[in-house]
Amino acid sequence: MTQSDSYLARIGTLIRDARQHSGLTQAQLATELKTSQSAINRIEKGQQNLTLDTLARIGSALDSELVSVAPVAGPSHLRVKGGTTLSGSIDVKSSKNAGVALLCAALLNTGTTVLRKVARIEEVNRLLEVLESIGVRTTWLNEQNDLQLVVPERLDLARMDADAARRTRSIIMFLGPLMHRVDEFELPYAGGCDLGTRTVEPHMTALRPFGLKVLATEGSYHASAARGVSPERPIVLTERGDTVTENALLAAARNEGTTVIRNASPNYMVQDLCFFLEKLGVQIEGIGTTTLRVTGKRDIRGDVEYAPSEDPIEAMSLITAAIVTGSEITVRRVPIEFMEIELALLEEMGFAYDRSEEYLAENGQTRLVDITTYPSTLRAPIDKIHPMPFPGLNIDNLPFFAVIAATAEGQTMLHDWVYENRAIYLTELNKLGGKVKLLDPHRVLIDGPTHWSGAELVCPPALRPAVVILIAMLAAKGTSVLRSVYVINRGYEDLALRLNALGAEIETFRDI
Repeated sequence: MTQSDSYLARIGTLIRDARQHSGLTQAQLATELKTSQSAINRIEKGQQNLTLDTLARIGSALDSELVSVAPVAGPSHLRVKGGTTLSGSIDVKSSKNAGVALLCAALLNTGTTVLRKVARIEEVNRLLEVLESIGVRTTWLNEQNDLQLVVPERLDLARMDADAARRTRSIIMFLGPLMHRVDEFELPYAGGCDLGTRTVEPHMTALRPFGLKVLATEGSYHASAARGVSPERPIVLTERGDTVTENALLAAARNEGTTVIRNASPNYMVQDLCFFLEKLGVQIEGIGTTTLRVTGKRDIRGDVEYAPSEDPIEAMSLITAAIVTGSEITVRRVPIEFMEIELALLEEMGFAYDRSEEYLAENGQTRLVDITTYPSTLRAPIDKIHPMPFPGLNIDNLPFFAVIAATAEGQTMLHDWVYENRAIYLTELNKLGGKVKLLDPHRVLIDGPTHWSGAELVCPPALRPAVVILIAMLAAKGTSVLRSVYVINRGYEDLALRLNALGAEIETFRDI
């Protein structure tokens, strides 16, 4: 073997390993690169010469540092040619937030869990890395993103992948399942984050009646669980949070007897978790309300399949992209129960659309519709726009109204009362031609309409504002660059590729 052949063989091995780590088949990678499976097979066997451009595209497709052509892999960026109109149809993918909750819930079951059409996003990847490190066998079954998880009788928590755990806030939902399996354990979390103590306090209030004590220190949650402790009276959540409700449900699922949870979130991901727990034999009354009665099972072991419902936040993202670009598209599989307030407000602003008859999601519970958007002339709403717990306007959908308001005639106030300082990221729209004034850490004033123009920006660290910037770039004249888009990949699967299928012109690239 020549030196060149040896070099190609080593590169082929790296590419094969990176592909398998990403959970892609050769056929899926070939589709990403617009080539044939036989070409991918030759590359992985070291039988095909590779250009720097091909290597860069493979690295981008696999989001892999191993096959980066730079000495140190850099972040992914997006180059957006704006001013295009979208057309066609697109399906909403399964819920990100339901998916991560179900991955945590799989720890309750010592049988085999199959989750259908799981969103293949970075948040899910990080959780899978954590689960695999403690002994859970995870397998992507097919190109439909069906995911199998086999949980062993004994977990090896000492080998937990701390780096992966610190890259996902969802790790806090391990508290509820793990307290039934071990008496003491530690969970890493992003050390130095001001959210640490504040984030864990409502969870402590919810889980303490089950005998769990949690101490949040710099970088870790130290948890100890007392056996045989059950809530003596209804658990009243101090905040109607989604993950807090989910943790209380996960703790109640293997607690014998009936647990009453009051001030529970009835949001979409909580409902999906309830439907999944019912598949495991847990009895739950009050799904979709703020009071849940949970009758648990001490031992849960069995083979179960479940399909999480579609993501209302992604649905809002796609509808927003259509509104801002003045496009007629059909967004299929929209979970209408969790979009009705948003659509009613958009109607008030002048948004024109059609909706199909309702039909059921694959979970047999969630109601879906198809939404067809039409180019509309919008006007600012009379009142300010603010989120409320379900069935109000979803907090994660609020940022999309910033870019929508910027296209409307008049002045709109957005009040993001839930998050500290998230509203400040919406002022990044000013760099693209927007007129967004920050009044205080929670409120922005937006004047429209806006004549968008291209610019180069660094991606905000908050997921939804980052996608808002990308949507504005779709409408902006000229070419824009959005740098360091990991946060978008954390919450959306192949968003750029899927928008391109509707006529957008978005290129993913890395600095080489």
